[in-house]
Formats: sequence, C-alpha cells, structure tokens
Amino acid sequence: MKISKKSELHVSIPTASMPDIVFMLIIFFMVSSVFKQYDGLPVKVPSAVVTKKIEQGKRDICYVWADRKSRVMIEDQLVEPRRISEIVYPKLIDNPRLLVALKVDQEGEMNIVNDIQVALRNASALRIVYATRFK
Repeated sequence: MKISKKSELHVSIPTASMPDIVFMLIIFFMVSSVFKQYDGLPVKVPSAVVTKKIEQGKRDICYVWADRKSRVMIEDQLVEPRRISEIVYPKLIDNPRLLVALKVDQEGEMNIVNDIQVALRNASALRIVYATRFK
C-alpha cells in the first residue's frame, strides 16, 4: 500500500500592519528623544537698561562663556583663552556672517574678557556682542 504525501503547508506572516507599527515606533522615538543644547558655564550676566535682541539664525552665532573662576568655554568644551582664535577662525572662514556672543559673569575678572577680546581680534572676529539681561 502506497501512502501519499500531504501537500506542504505554506505559512506566511501577515505584513499588512507592518507600516503602522513602523510609524508608531518612529513617532515614539521622536517624542522620547532629547536634543542636546549648549549649556555653557553657570554665568550670571550683567543687567542693562537698553538691550537689543539678535535677529540672526542660531548657526550664525558662536557663544563664548566665561565664569567668575576665569574658565572659558566654547562649543561645550573648556579651552584656554589663547586657543579661542584656533577654534573661531575656521568657523569664520566657513561663515563670514559669524557673530560671537560673549556671556561673561558679572563678577568675573576683566583680564579674562581682555584675553578673549585679543584672541578674537587675532582670529579677525570683529563682530562681537555681549549678552545681558534686561533690568
């Protein structure tokens, strides 16, 4: 007696809801992710009677922080004041509209501000603003 084989069973995974799952995962990761912003040093900027808001894009501004302990930070890294020109000059070549914003602590020493200004002058970065808060 000859036994016949049963036909092979073809099992497939239904993929009709796959795009829905993918889009839900994408939305979940977009909502739950955190974008890093430059924090800088803890600086208490001086107050001013007259201030003006800068109307440039964030890509056109380079922030330099200096705290009361004479630490200098640019692009989330602590640097020596003499090295500022090495960092700012290539940025200035890439973007001639670059504006350097100094956030200096109101109780900081003036010699650190002078060192930063000299380094920026050596890098030919002459467009400088000083961050203040409105009084």
